[in-house]
Amino acid sequence: LAIDSAHARGLELHAWFNPFRAGNASDTARLAPTHFAARRPELRRVPRDRVTGGGVGLWFDPGESDVQDHTIAVMTDVVQRYDIDGIHIDDFFYPYPNANGALRFPDDSTYARYQRSGGTLALGDWRRDNINRFVHRMYDEVKGLKPWVRVGISPFGIWRPGFPESVRGFDAYDRLYADSRKWLMEGWVDYWTPQLYWKLSAPQQSYRDLLAWWRAQNHEGRNIWPGNYTSRASARRSAPWSVGELLDQVQETRAQLSPNSGNVHFSMDAF
Repeated sequence: LAIDSAHARGLELHAWFNPFRAGNASDTARLAPTHFAARRPELRRVPRDRVTGGGVGLWFDPGESDVQDHTIAVMTDVVQRYDIDGIHIDDFFYPYPNANGALRFPDDSTYARYQRSGGTLALGDWRRDNINRFVHRMYDEVKGLKPWVRVGISPFGIWRPGFPESVRGFDAYDRLYADSRKWLMEGWVDYWTPQLYWKLSAPQQSYRDLLAWWRAQNHEGRNIWPGNYTSRASARRSAPWSVGELLDQVQETRAQLSPNSGNVHFSMDAF
């Protein structure tokens, strides 16, 4: 129904996935017995706060080959059975740090097995390699089934602090193990939607500077459709942005890319 309704109105429909999130903490007590996390409990992980010991959500381990196989199988099943126009993954790979920055992802046994097999990468590099291999495989397998289905990613808007030089903030390369610049530079996407969720004039996370930097990394000429924090213009937000800020960001996108480019809006509540 959703696909037919979209196509009848000249819209594309893209199926959106978080590849390795199995559930929120509140979900874990009521998983269906057929859920992959219930059928393969040895593959699931509960990140824990190093200080309190409390669990934060339920995840699959990207270092497990069976996890990657299952995730790819789910995505390609959707591609094969439905007339979707694209698939899309978000910025969640390994979990974000919690409020006190003390979250531990329990993949010690997986990493130890990798080392016993002769692997020499340090822990962070190994985690990044897990995600790199997944992204590359996702792109290749989707395009192998239906070359016209678009593959898109909306990573955290900053690759690393200092890139570009004016930018400071969260280091997704080091904390989420997401080497997102590599995926764009290698051309493992059809469109790229970095989450540029800051104002044009933000002193350390300028929308303008970040968009220009991502453009420079686009060696394979993929579509860049930046993500805008459009719901910040909603009256339901505390200290909402002006609508003019979002309109100016759209104009900046057109000026840097082309008048025929576009933006991806998060979320619908402002509309």
